[in-house]
Amino acid sequence: MNANALASFVPIIILFVIMYFMMIRPQKKKDAQMKEMIANLKVGDNIITIGGIMGKIVIVKDDYVCLETSGEKSRIDIMKWGINAVVNKTEDLKA
Repeated sequence: MNANALASFVPIIILFVIMYFMMIRPQKKKDAQMKEMIANLKVGDNIITIGGIMGKIVIVKDDYVCLETSGEKSRIDIMKWGINAVVNKTEDLKA
C-alpha cells in the first residue's frame, strides 16, 4: 500500500471518529441517564409519560408502575419504558 492510498483513508477515519463523538456517545449517555431514572422511581414521584399523561406513582412493580391521574383519581398501569421524565421527586416536595 503506498502513501497515497493510506492518505485517502484518513478522511474516512476522521469522519467515523467525529460521528462517534457527535451521535453515538451522546445517545449512550442519554440511555444511561434514562436507565438510572427508571431504577430510581419511587411511590409519590410525579411523572410525565411519553404520550404526555401526567400523574403520581402509587405502585412500583418490576416492569410497570401504576399512576394516579388528576381530579377523578383514576389509575393507569404503564410500562416503565413509557416514562419520559420525573417532574419532581418526593424529596423536593418536602424541602
